[in-house]
Amino acid sequence: MQGTVIPAHPLALNEDRSLDEYHQRLLTQYYIAAGAGGIAVAVHSTQFEIRDPEVNLFEKVLQLASEEVEKANLTRPFIKICGICGPTAQAVNEASIAIKHGYHAGLLSMGGLRDWTEDQILERTRRVAEIMPVFGFYLQPSVGGRIFSYDFWSKFVEIDNVVAIKCASFNRYQTLDVMRALANSSRKHEVAMYTGNDDNIVNDLMTIYRFPTEEGEIEIEFKGGLLGHWAVWTRKAVELLDQVKTYKQEPSAELANQLLSHAIAVTDSNAALFDPSHNFHGCISGIHEVLRKQGLLKGIWCISPKESLSPGQKEEIDRIYQEYPNLTDDEFVSTFLSEKLNLISNPQ
Repeated sequence: MQGTVIPAHPLALNEDRSLDEYHQRLLTQYYIAAGAGGIAVAVHSTQFEIRDPEVNLFEKVLQLASEEVEKANLTRPFIKICGICGPTAQAVNEASIAIKHGYHAGLLSMGGLRDWTEDQILERTRRVAEIMPVFGFYLQPSVGGRIFSYDFWSKFVEIDNVVAIKCASFNRYQTLDVMRALANSSRKHEVAMYTGNDDNIVNDLMTIYRFPTEEGEIEIEFKGGLLGHWAVWTRKAVELLDQVKTYKQEPSAELANQLLSHAIAVTDSNAALFDPSHNFHGCISGIHEVLRKQGLLKGIWCISPKESLSPGQKEEIDRIYQEYPNLTDDEFVSTFLSEKLNLISNPQ
């Protein structure tokens, strides 16, 4: 509820597309060191194919991330979120596995349920919420999601043990539906809104939504973000959220102008990473390419050989590196990797 940075955790693979356990653990260590307030594992960035029987990495990646968080012995809160998907039986099973490995909430995807009624999806949510806290997920239709009614969200936020919602509708009208539904609910102070709108990250974080309700004017805001975009340059994402919090506490025209200009750079960089010009085909590979350039991954390999950078995408990533050097955390990563190498070379 205080608001934090939650990167969507990628999957580290070797060239033969087997799990690269060293770099998988290294990524988790990086997010912790960068100051993130949590991680989301087994989500889209981790690749849904980890659930395929022939791949069978769902529980393994949950275990590795959880182990690294426990090893860190953090004195600050750190939220472990597990991506959950599929029909009710699958979702319940995945939630049970997440609880087994100490996860705090399940990011419940609505993807792949296009033929289900809204009532059926609400009942599925209730079933999962009986097992673990639910982080709702409004996913845009272009990548497998669907549009839900205002009535759906009004009922969704009233479900006990729904603790947060990631809004990734990429649409201001649909985003407004969720915010207004929460403002008019009895649980307005119990559900944290997190942005997943990659095209509007900074603006989402800056905006205070004010709604007239039966209880008077109610303010709703995005507390933080759960984003694939924040799987890269995570240190800068932490600094950005801190800046936004400062702005909200002490608004000033100067800081607002700085943040709004920064918002354009963030959206431009997201277009290079997430590849909307090719219907998001290269979104995972784009994240991998930045992590590869930084030395956090060995390559950009995905489980499916069909997953790769789109034509011109590498050049776009190179462009944003040149045009927006202030967005990258390469210096932080270089120091982080040097310290890791020194620790390996000179163990205590």
